[in-house]
Amino acid sequence: MSLKKETQTVLYRAYRPKNFSEVRGQDHVVKVLAAAIKNKKTSHAYLFAGSRGTGKTSVARILARELGVSDKDLYEMDAASNRGIDDIRELREGVYSMPFESPYKFYIIDEAHMLTKEAWNALLKTLEEPPAHAIFVLATTDRDKVPETIQSRCEIYSFKQPTREIATELIIDIAKKEGYTLEGAAAELIALLAEGSFRDALSILQKVLSVSRDKKIDIKEVELVSGSPRGEFIRRILEAISKKNAAVALTATEEAVRENFDMRTLTKLLIHRMRFALLLRYAPDLASRMESELGHEDLALAKEMSKNPGVNSDTLRALLEAYERMAYAAVPHLPLELAIIDIAGQDFAAPIR
Repeated sequence: MSLKKETQTVLYRAYRPKNFSEVRGQDHVVKVLAAAIKNKKTSHAYLFAGSRGTGKTSVARILARELGVSDKDLYEMDAASNRGIDDIRELREGVYSMPFESPYKFYIIDEAHMLTKEAWNALLKTLEEPPAHAIFVLATTDRDKVPETIQSRCEIYSFKQPTREIATELIIDIAKKEGYTLEGAAAELIALLAEGSFRDALSILQKVLSVSRDKKIDIKEVELVSGSPRGEFIRRILEAISKKNAAVALTATEEAVRENFDMRTLTKLLIHRMRFALLLRYAPDLASRMESELGHEDLALAKEMSKNPGVNSDTLRALLEAYERMAYAAVPHLPLELAIIDIAGQDFAAPIR
């Protein structure tokens, strides 16, 4: 099997960072870890906390490698499926034996917050009196579910979601390494859809690369592959909202519903574009910076919209509230429709023409 075919299915693995210098967006973590290794002041237990796809497991593996741990002495456990006391007892039995060929036996427990209460109690005893040759990294997406008694015995590192700029840069770089050119707006859309997860960003990217024929990817291809609402819908709704024209905005929203677009994704894109228009209204000089993040049509629309009465902080706030309410709305698109009506200054008591 060729490398190209492999990367279509495991792109995020093929480009997983192999050393601290390749880790993006987590400088506050890698600099401290690198300094600790240099000064020989590593801890026996670490807690890596952060949302999914931010690099917790990758950094744990790099830490093990930098400490001279070979694959034979690296142990990874998924606590989501190995969460009971028997699993931890098995781990504890092996901890006290010496490493095969490394200075340390290195344990990575992923999704650690899934461990049972009994399993935590069993692990606590090991963390209280660990053998000198054992190092643990607990990775979690929900730090609050990790007992305080465990947290107090770990060095804690909080992994941040990457900024959209960092994610976009990564997407463009990897596409280039794969032999593709990616339009800035297309990369920006992938980063937006990934919601702060490097892994999700690369999963979307690999789908896009797999269907491209000319290796030149524009935003329309990303919309098609990801199922994201098309740019024309976004622009129609935005323009109507900016002019406080509820009829046009609601009609376009209804068309998006009929085409089965995801309403949360649609609203997220509206928020993203409306933010640009609002920034241009109060800081026109930012236009040059936005050129790399927006396509030509979207940038031109943002400039035009910035002069309209509907572009203000109340509009953006209404869209944000609609996005939050969609998670539990009985009718997924209803919060957006209500936001459009509110922005236009209408209410249910208004006469129907």
